Amino acid sequence: MPTPASAPSEMAFFSLLVRSGSFSAAARELDITTPAVSKRLAQMEARLGVQLLNRTTRRIGLTPEGEVYLEHARRILADIGDMEQLVSNSVAAPKGLLRVNATLGFGRSHIAPLISDFAKRYPEVQIQLQLTVNPPSLTEDAFDVCIRFGEPPDARMIARRIASNRRLICAAPAYLTRQGTPQVPNDLAQHNCICIRQGEEAYGIWHLRSGQRAETVKVRGTLSTNDGEIAVNWALAGHGLIMRAEWDIAKYLASGRLRQVLANWQTPGADIHAVYPQSLQTAARVRAFVDFVVNAFSASNPLGQVLQEEISS
Repeated sequence: MPTPASAPSEMAFFSLLVRSGSFSAAARELDITTPAVSKRLAQMEARLGVQLLNRTTRRIGLTPEGEVYLEHARRILADIGDMEQLVSNSVAAPKGLLRVNATLGFGRSHIAPLISDFAKRYPEVQIQLQLTVNPPSLTEDAFDVCIRFGEPPDARMIARRIASNRRLICAAPAYLTRQGTPQVPNDLAQHNCICIRQGEEAYGIWHLRSGQRAETVKVRGTLSTNDGEIAVNWALAGHGLIMRAEWDIAKYLASGRLRQVLANWQTPGADIHAVYPQSLQTAARVRAFVDFVVNAFSASNPLGQVLQEEISS
């Protein structure tokens, strides 16, 4: 069995090897020979009694046992780093790996530029940004901070609101002139609605509320997609009605290229939150990033003023 001091070293080595993608790349990063990398991995596998990697001439791949080892190793290494920073009460800048997940459109237009600024302020933080159509499961160890729309998740996660937001139903004036403007929710069933297949929401089901009255409408249309930007472009081209987050369509509403309908009816909330596991609430890199994002979108910040103008009612 390895000593306590050697165990983190083995986990760090294996994590680096997988991240590098090949023995030769890991050797260059570690400044050792490729055979030395191979030998060290073989020693690990011999001690554990399992094969961690499948090797080919050009690349490596994780075995099921390797996936389990890597998942736990990354979490343990992050916990060790957080613990050392916490108990030492260090005032040093945050450092370590930070995995951020966001939706395609919002991540590309708003989160990616913020990460660029964050990286300049905290150069010791290594950031991995993953943009996905659907947010990862909250039970997976797939992210440190996830930027999500809608109601906060369950109590196992911490959610800080970045900005208020709502979903609106709208269409191009040309479509409304041609097909008429819906006056009540049930009218939506007679319209061509552009549907977006995202998240865990039921596809083609639109929920609306006015005071104590709630309506659920099954909508249909000739066009659907899992990409919000494409759906907005189809709406701009006059193909039908769309329900979309206000931050994404505010400029088109302001310019008149899209027109809101059923304005007296509310759709499900779409406030923007930074979500992260309770286990990371003391992690300096997570606290610094979430604070940075929240501050960036605050009304007192010039960037935040722009966003608030985009998504203001």
